[in-house]
Amino acid sequence: MNKKDIAGIRRQLKVDNDLLKVSDIFNVYIMKETTEVYHHQSQPFEMLDRDQQELFINNFKKVLTGHLSEKLFELKFMRDADNHSQLILHKGLLSSQVEDWKEQMLHMTEKMIKDHPYERDVVITFIRAEYLKPMKRRNEEAEVSERDAVYSHPFILCSINKTQEFKKEWVFDYIEKEFKYNIEVDPVIDLDTPMAGFLFPCFTNHAADVNHILYAAGKANEPDHRFIEEVLNGEETMTAKEDKAVFEEVIKDVIGDQLTPSTLATVYREINHVVEENEEEEAPKLDYKNVERVLNQSGEKVDIEKVKAAFQRITDDETYELNASSIVPKYKSKSIKINTKIANISISPQDLQYVRQVNYKGKRCIMIEVEEDAEIEGFKMLPEAFGE
Repeated sequence: MNKKDIAGIRRQLKVDNDLLKVSDIFNVYIMKETTEVYHHQSQPFEMLDRDQQELFINNFKKVLTGHLSEKLFELKFMRDADNHSQLILHKGLLSSQVEDWKEQMLHMTEKMIKDHPYERDVVITFIRAEYLKPMKRRNEEAEVSERDAVYSHPFILCSINKTQEFKKEWVFDYIEKEFKYNIEVDPVIDLDTPMAGFLFPCFTNHAADVNHILYAAGKANEPDHRFIEEVLNGEETMTAKEDKAVFEEVIKDVIGDQLTPSTLATVYREINHVVEENEEEEAPKLDYKNVERVLNQSGEKVDIEKVKAAFQRITDDETYELNASSIVPKYKSKSIKINTKIANISISPQDLQYVRQVNYKGKRCIMIEVEEDAEIEGFKMLPEAFGE
């Protein structure tokens, strides 16, 4: 899935949307430090009142919010695994009876809590739904609605949410005119910050892909590898942060740890160009051949065998492919930090070409080319001739 595919489903997650049909919701309560189901409840989603529906819909929106390779990860299922989640979820998706659906979701729940008790009570929520995508754009004047022909996307969404600590309060009773110690014993489920979740199957260009699952981590660049491998039976994945670190190590291995800002600006520009060209398609990858090409286009004459060897040393896999979008900082925002003892400067990758480190009277200086007068505390800086 690319970000457009994910955004397409997330946009449909709203109450009273005739293109989204949520049939069932299944909630499972797990008490802390146990590996047993304490309670579970299934009901038709339409039986919930509107406020409850909105709570859950907003919760699932949060599950599908975030950048790919940072908070959202498209995982390929392992080929072989006992009690495979791909089979469990596929059965649940195709089951016509609610009891069969519940049984498969309880299988998934058991995998989540097996040998892994949570530190606090959690609620695991599953919905099965169908997202309908019109094949044609809406035409107000047409006699036949464009919604007569739609793509059908049945899916399962899961959200794992923690409970908040009991509230202990000192309150004043207006009726009895006395102070009382009060404890709220009913746990409150925190639907604002999901701990994790997943979407099955993935969708690419209106086609379901049951060989992949979309995993959502609770925090950016902090995926739960146990959950990925043992619960979802997905293959190992790298975060955007890890991919960027690999790229930096490869560059240092090939050309050293020193380079000019203009060279780095050209590297980022070339990679960003690849990202933008493939924005509507599958996330572009960079292998050692692509990295060698980017470096040579940036003015660094490198040997392809040296880049290949660097990939092998750093990743143990010379065929490893980096996510291009993970390497480039946000291209048009001030996402690059230049740190010195005197000052910290924030600049965008596209403007890095205007930065130089120069030697002036035996001292290192940062020089930034600007088109307008700079301001300090509301005062315009007077231009000075270089060297005065």
